[in-house]
Parts: sequence; structure tokens; C-alpha cells
Amino acid sequence: MMTKTISILGSTGSIGTQTLDVADKLGLQVSALTAAKNILLLEQQVRKYRPALAVVFDEQKAKELQIALADTDTKVLSGMDGLIEAAQQPQADLVLNSVVGMVGLQPTIAAAQAKKDIALANKETLVAGGDLVTDAVRKNGVKLLPVDSEHSAIFQCLQGMPDKKVLKKLILTASGGPFFGRTLDELRNVTVEQALNHPNWSMGAKITIDSATMMNKGLEIIEAGRLFEVGGEDIDVVVHRESIIHSLVEFTDNSVLAQLGVPDMRIPIQYAITYPMRCESPVRELNLAQIGRLTFFEPDYDTFMCLRACKKAFAMGGAATAIANGANEEANALFRQGKIKFLDIGELVMGAVDSIQNFTPSCVRDILDVDAQARAYVTEKVK
Repeated sequence: MMTKTISILGSTGSIGTQTLDVADKLGLQVSALTAAKNILLLEQQVRKYRPALAVVFDEQKAKELQIALADTDTKVLSGMDGLIEAAQQPQADLVLNSVVGMVGLQPTIAAAQAKKDIALANKETLVAGGDLVTDAVRKNGVKLLPVDSEHSAIFQCLQGMPDKKVLKKLILTASGGPFFGRTLDELRNVTVEQALNHPNWSMGAKITIDSATMMNKGLEIIEAGRLFEVGGEDIDVVVHRESIIHSLVEFTDNSVLAQLGVPDMRIPIQYAITYPMRCESPVRELNLAQIGRLTFFEPDYDTFMCLRACKKAFAMGGAATAIANGANEEANALFRQGKIKFLDIGELVMGAVDSIQNFTPSCVRDILDVDAQARAYVTEKVK
């Protein structure tokens, strides 16, 4: 049965606004919308879609929105409690989680506990939460549908696979970001503006910096491993500058399936919403003759330390992936504020993975505690 009503966590961001574009095309109802603090856009969205609930994570901004929406029937909440309520909206068939960072973990688990299918565009949830998330999904019998273009590509390539035993390898494609081919020396003094200039995708600031450091691809390796139950040794990365092939799957007979499309997030968003159906899309058609050529390169693990740190953390297991993620969130923010240099991000992530004691988390509180430790490690080092 196709989704009829959707709750969107992070509706004012890049993925959220594109999800609403898809919702318009499909004629979906919207039961909840949430934002971190962009109340101007959120107010416009609420007036258009008339959701039962609107949530602003920032408490002061939520009060402002409540006054602005006094003439509507939409309830306004704030903070983590508000996000959790949005994730458990009774009317919603599907919760699309596109908030940025660790803040997405608790709402994802809450959605699973409320027996909601989840379309996940918040990779930090699976990276940090690991088994706590996958266990909640399994225990409650809900679907966890990937929205990231790479994971959606793998998911699509695996449809119709007769048996898990025939899967040999996952191959994630990476655009290489704005600094593909640069040496360490060439990266020492890059600016925030340069790092935010992505060649192919339009994304939020945090994710665009993650793409420049290749942390994004490291997080995606971990997310792919958790989503598809594959070890890190069976996940490869290939740099594909054109971002037309979104990822590939290799089978035991060495045949390889790939999913192709123009670099437009509305394709994977729509597939997560309509799965297993396919519907007409607002995205333009792929014209291979016009593109002309597709290129592929090995990733540079020496220069892009974040990628190496994520592979190491995934191999370590336990809380190591949450440590890598928390350290990166803090370091990424400090770089955007001009407080550290670009290459410091990788050094700090690797340092946190190497320095903070690893263990097996047993509850969400454990994940939140180790995340706080990783952030504290970064701020102390920067001081």
C-alpha cells in the first residue's frame, strides 16, 4: 500500500523541501512538519499543508511560531519532545527523517516504536545508533527505507535478489567533492567558501563540508553496512565525478548492477515514499548521449583522513562509529565558524576514534553520553 500521509522531520532543509515537492506531485497529506529554527519558511509550509503539528527545535523560535500561527489549528511544539511527537503522529503512514546530525536518533527509534515506516535521510542515526536502531525496526516490523541516493541505488539494485548468499560486494560511488585530486599541501589553507562549493549536488552546509572532507562517504560506508548487513570489507568506494551512477552491487558471478539517474534527490525520495511502486517523477529524464562519458577513480584514503577514520571505526564496532560521528559534527561546525583549518577535521575525528575508550552501547543514553565525550574531546583539543 502506497503512503498517503507523511510526517517530515526537517521540512525546511534541502531534503525536506524536495520531499514536499514530491508530496505535491503524489497528492500526499502532511501530518507534521519540523524545523531547527527557520520559522519563516516553516510558517509558509504550515499555511500551505495544514499539518496537525509543527515543531521548532529552538524553544524561543517555537514561541514566535506559535504566535504567528495563532489563527490556524496547527499545534506548535519544541525540542526533542516535539520531534518525538512528530515522529509518532497517529495519522502518518511514513515518517521521513531528514534532520541533520545526531538529533535524528531518538525520533527514528520513536517512529519505529510507534509502528511507523521510516524513510531515512539522516545517516547519523544509523552510524551512531547502530544495532539500537536496526533492532527497533526489526522488533516493530516496520520498513526502514533509504533516502540517500547511494543507499537508495543499492536498495533498488537488490530488488529481486533471490538469496542474500549471492551478494558479493556493495560499491558506493563518491563525487569526490570540490577537492578531488588535491594533495594535503593544497588542502592546508582551503576556505569555508571553497569547501561549500560542491560540483554536483545542492545540500545543506554541514553535509556539503562532509562531502568535501569525504566524511560523508565514510558515514555512508557505515550506514550501508548497517542497512544491508554487510561488513566493511565487502563495501568498496569508487570516485565517479559525474554523479550519474549512484551506486552498484556486485554478485557472486561477478555481474554488477548499477542504478543511474540525473543527480536529483527527488528520485530516491519518491522511491522511498512509493516503494515498491514507481510513479511518474518531477525529475528530468537521463540522456546518456548528452552526458557523453562516465569516469571512475580510486579514492585517496591518505589525503582524506575522515574516510579512513570511518572505515577504522566501523571495523572496531561498538561505540566507535558514534565517537567518529560526534567528533565530526563538532569539528565540522568549528570549521564553518572559522575556528579550525580544513585538515584539522580529519585529525580530530581520527584522534577521537583512537583516544576514547570503545564499548558496546546498550541503550540510547550510552550513545548520547559517548557522543558528548567525542564533542568534548574535540573542543578540548581545539582549546
